[in-house]
Amino acid sequence: MCGRYTLDISEDKLTTYLKTYYEIEQEIDHRFNLPRYNIAPGQRIITILKDGDKFRSGPLKWGFVPFWAKDEKIGYKMINAKSETLASKPSFKHAFKNKRCIILADSFYEWKKDKNGKTPMRISLKNRKLFSFAGLWSSYQKEDGTNLYTCTIITTEPNEFMESIHNRMPVILTKEQEKIWLDPYINDEEKLNTVLRPYNSNEMTAYPVSTIVNNARNETVECIKPIN
Repeated sequence: MCGRYTLDISEDKLTTYLKTYYEIEQEIDHRFNLPRYNIAPGQRIITILKDGDKFRSGPLKWGFVPFWAKDEKIGYKMINAKSETLASKPSFKHAFKNKRCIILADSFYEWKKDKNGKTPMRISLKNRKLFSFAGLWSSYQKEDGTNLYTCTIITTEPNEFMESIHNRMPVILTKEQEKIWLDPYINDEEKLNTVLRPYNSNEMTAYPVSTIVNNARNETVECIKPIN
């Protein structure tokens, strides 16, 4: 499962990042309040998708609502989607072929069980650079006629590094894998599944952080500070 993550970057640096890697030239919405230290389900998050031959970035609500849902509250139960069942689960199979996106992050939290209960861990890449989660998005028409745009983060089995922390991990994509995942002209399930693999263990690191991250209302730099 992936239920919290961070995006520790300034608006200016993120603007440069989007322009450099995706040729997206737009200012970041100030309402994102970057940097973010405790992003939680139900919030608007920064995503990237490919529309034809161009990348686009925009806010999607974290918590997938299928276009056919009777109630948008179902999104709170769909913050994650298992990579193993994307092609068969009714909630995700359409988006798997037609509405794929990535979610930018620089770390995520997971709670490690130990003799003292559960310890929150901050997990990132060793190089501390931004990375992307594989995701799916959906457009849902509400009763008032307006559209609600939502997304989910895809998870997979843990790699060797993550096994001691949790039994699932988010799918983290390399830049090469992003090209496949975001290509709107690719809908072959076998090819898409080739990128939904556990990330390289040797490139990941983690450390324990304060339990203040347990409460999504806590959104300060203290969330990412290491503890003994």
